[in-house]
Amino acid sequence: MEIDLSAMAPKARYNLLTGLVVPRPIAWVTSRNEDGRLNAAPFSFFNLMSGTPPILCLGIGERGGAPKDTARNIAATGEFVVNLVNEDCAVAMTGTAIDFPEDVDELAVFGLETLPSRSIEVPRIAMSPVAFECRLIQTIAIGHARSILIAELLVVHIADDVVLDVDRGHLDTGRLGLIGRMQGGGWYSRTSDGFRVPQVTLAEWERGVSPIRI
Repeated sequence: MEIDLSAMAPKARYNLLTGLVVPRPIAWVTSRNEDGRLNAAPFSFFNLMSGTPPILCLGIGERGGAPKDTARNIAATGEFVVNLVNEDCAVAMTGTAIDFPEDVDELAVFGLETLPSRSIEVPRIAMSPVAFECRLIQTIAIGHARSILIAELLVVHIADDVVLDVDRGHLDTGRLGLIGRMQGGGWYSRTSDGFRVPQVTLAEWERGVSPIRI
């Protein structure tokens, strides 16, 4: 089937695309406004875009024709934390997606403990196994209702029991138990069911070596 995306209604197009690009990593973002009020909200239009320099991108839409609290807070302070989500975090993370009024601190509502960041004023969520301290580099407006935020990763906090060799950056990633966003309302996937296909170099390919699934 061939589908002209430009001819689709926005909601149908969203349903289609989020059902195709799966699983999507979840950025559970903590931010604070200029008065120090905290906010927490999840976003699945998110990913790592560069290792050197360490860069991530975060897509945030509007709500009711106005910027969401997260986007407004980041625009004001230039700082935020991306907390990654494992299965233990799933229920609380989903709760923070509720459209609370601006003056509500979702962290307080769901009893989420925070820990201080090292390089920025925004705290991280204690139960998250990974937290990236981020500084905004650029905001790109896409159309009239969405922005893409480009941010530099400053410091990463990782659960101690998953680090194998910090000098080489090696982790036991499976122990993180991270989850991804799937299609439809409330569907997620685990990242524990992995398989390996080693990368073949050009020299190996020329010697007749083919990729093998392990």
